[in-house]
Amino acid sequence: MTTVHVAAPQDAQFLAPNQIVPLLIGATVDEVERELVLQTLARCDGNRTRAARVLGLSVRTLRNKIRTYAASGIEVPAYHD
Repeated sequence: MTTVHVAAPQDAQFLAPNQIVPLLIGATVDEVERELVLQTLARCDGNRTRAARVLGLSVRTLRNKIRTYAASGIEVPAYHD
């Protein structure tokens, strides 16, 4: 399993798709999706409702993805107030 970590330059707030795609080459779609879900959850402080909204997923779909990741031994960001 490949771990994908994409680091944006400190002064860059957004990267264009043509800047992101080269960083992802070599990773599977499942790996990219998992990293996107986990990083979105982390940025939303573990708030699944907010993360689902940002990702354009239903809360149920996000919950199912999280359950699959956790069953695989992947650490999932917990909710923080």
